[in-house]
Amino acid sequence: MCSSLACRAQPTRFLPLISPHFTRALCKHLPFPDGLQETSALQRTQSPYIKPRIWKDMTLRYIASLVVGLVVLTCKTWAAVDVSMEDRVEVSLKDQAEIPCIYTLQEPALMIVWFTKLPGKDQGRIRICYYDNQTEIIEEGSEYAGRIKVSHSYDPHDARGTAILTIDKVELSDQREFICMVHNVLKESGEGRTRLQVFKSPSMPVIEGTYTGISVTEEKPSKVANCKVDDGYPRPNITWYKDRFPLQPSDGEVKILESQTIKTNGLFALESQLFIKVIREDEDAVFYCEVQYFVPGASRMIESQPINITVFYPTTNLTVYINSSKKLIKEGDTVEIHCEGNGNPQPLLTFIHKGEPAENANNEILTLKDVKRSDSGTYECQLLDLEGYSEDIVESSIDITVHYLDDIVVTPEETDLDQGYDLTLTCNALSSLPTNTTWYKDGMPLEKRHVLELRNASYNTSGMYTCEVMVPSLPELQKQKSVQIIVRGKPEITEWKAVGPMNKADHSVILTCSAQGYPLPNISLSAFDRRTNQTVPVSIVKNQNTEPEPDTVVVSMTGSVKATSELTANCRAYNEFGTVSASRDIEAIARVKTTTQATSTKATGFTVTPKQPHKGGSGVAIAVIIICLLLIAILGSVLYFLYKKGKLPCGRSGKQDFTKEKASKDDIVMEMKSGKSEEAVLLQGVNGDKKSPTE
Repeated sequence: MCSSLACRAQPTRFLPLISPHFTRALCKHLPFPDGLQETSALQRTQSPYIKPRIWKDMTLRYIASLVVGLVVLTCKTWAAVDVSMEDRVEVSLKDQAEIPCIYTLQEPALMIVWFTKLPGKDQGRIRICYYDNQTEIIEEGSEYAGRIKVSHSYDPHDARGTAILTIDKVELSDQREFICMVHNVLKESGEGRTRLQVFKSPSMPVIEGTYTGISVTEEKPSKVANCKVDDGYPRPNITWYKDRFPLQPSDGEVKILESQTIKTNGLFALESQLFIKVIREDEDAVFYCEVQYFVPGASRMIESQPINITVFYPTTNLTVYINSSKKLIKEGDTVEIHCEGNGNPQPLLTFIHKGEPAENANNEILTLKDVKRSDSGTYECQLLDLEGYSEDIVESSIDITVHYLDDIVVTPEETDLDQGYDLTLTCNALSSLPTNTTWYKDGMPLEKRHVLELRNASYNTSGMYTCEVMVPSLPELQKQKSVQIIVRGKPEITEWKAVGPMNKADHSVILTCSAQGYPLPNISLSAFDRRTNQTVPVSIVKNQNTEPEPDTVVVSMTGSVKATSELTANCRAYNEFGTVSASRDIEAIARVKTTTQATSTKATGFTVTPKQPHKGGSGVAIAVIIICLLLIAILGSVLYFLYKKGKLPCGRSGKQDFTKEKASKDDIVMEMKSGKSEEAVLLQGVNGDKKSPTE
């Protein structure tokens, strides 16, 4: 800007300074307007009456205009202070702002003055500070006193200076225009302007949904959510989203209402309400609001928390199912039948079975406890449309089959079977599913079918027979029934034995006799001395016949008898079908130990019994004695022959004396024989020694 005295003068004041010679010379080189040239030609040729003064006035007026233009152009070239500033400086609220002012001069600025100007056309400048001859002066009473400072630097190489205005703790009121005026040593000046823009990030948006539920039957858009954001500057913007897609206002579908409030501190509080006409699919939709705001040099956005809404819509379909992991239902189970509609909220429901409302129904759940086969059938679920959403009846149904297995029927249930006869047992059980049948006897499997055939019955046929029926597809359905089979007939002796101690002659021999039969046989034990043919008393130790088990076909009796001589014991069993008996001989056997020379051996391998007068057995006894003597003689000859040949290393010192040991009366051995044809032979002595029976 030109500030010299010559430049500020009026253009007409320069006209007397221009000489006529300069004017004529200038006029020769300047083009005239076409009209002016034509008029001059007419003056010279056709209009001798036009006065020359008119042409002179017009020429001077044109020249004056050109001179004024040249002066203005020259003045602008003479202005030597060039000031440059940024159009806008951005800063966040409460931060520090720096406003640079750059000027171009051949020497440092003489003075730098800072002004502010409030918004509005009629607002004047307000000086806040100035810089003069290395001195910074802040205007007293200014609103910036204590918050601003000015720094200055100059670079002679680039002929450029920089002044920076620093503002601390920027307020919203600082958003205005700042002017920097620079004066040179000639007191010429230039100025620049910068607008300070203040920003404040808003708080997190707060969203509140409508949680009471929205019905799809509403004719107008219903309020879905409300979004609030506070303390933002400049004014932030709110955008609504549904499943990541922005929502725009639409007639009859989407409506957005916004309101803003400027608080006393100048910050904005913004509120936006979203209204939509909901559809059924909106129950799974996600709604949220996005706030876009500005910061120095950029724009940012922040999202609210997402929300869901509750959508009410009518039920058009029902689903009925059984909530159970079991594929098949059996009697005694507890069954829950569920009925669910595809509407929201769940409607009122009712269950119908065999044309009657079912009991124990809790709206959408019907509980059947301890079900029976009579509970099988079709269960219908019907909708009670109290709000009149639909005129059609909405219903659904499910079929239930309760499987069962009846009690087993075995024929014949119990029977007594005669020996040698046949019997057929059948096992049947009514079931709603295929079954498998297995027969068991005393826990052991016999047959895998419902018929069991018993051929040629014996006492081994008697026992407890169990029939088991099971449903393979439903193992929980399983039942058993047992039947007792008893075979009748003549008794059979199953065990007949005599056991006793072997060391004392007067020790008792234990007799045990067992017999089987049905009806249960009676058992008796007896004994007699074969030498005297007199009866020997038998003491009964145990009689299992007195208290038999209910299903027992075997009984036993145990007795004891003193075997002081040769005895014959008898066991007799009898019932109404006959009698059976068995006998056993009991012999008193003496064990004799003898000694002999080196050629003799110990006769411990032979049992010797006292000679007894027994009819019919003396010949056999003599033969046995002769054979034994021959064997001993042969054995002695062999030993003597080996001795003579030197095969046996026996000298005088090798000879051994064997003292004869007498058989003690305490060494008595009982030998029991069961056949009457058997006889005991008494070997009375060895090597010629004879013993009497009493020794």
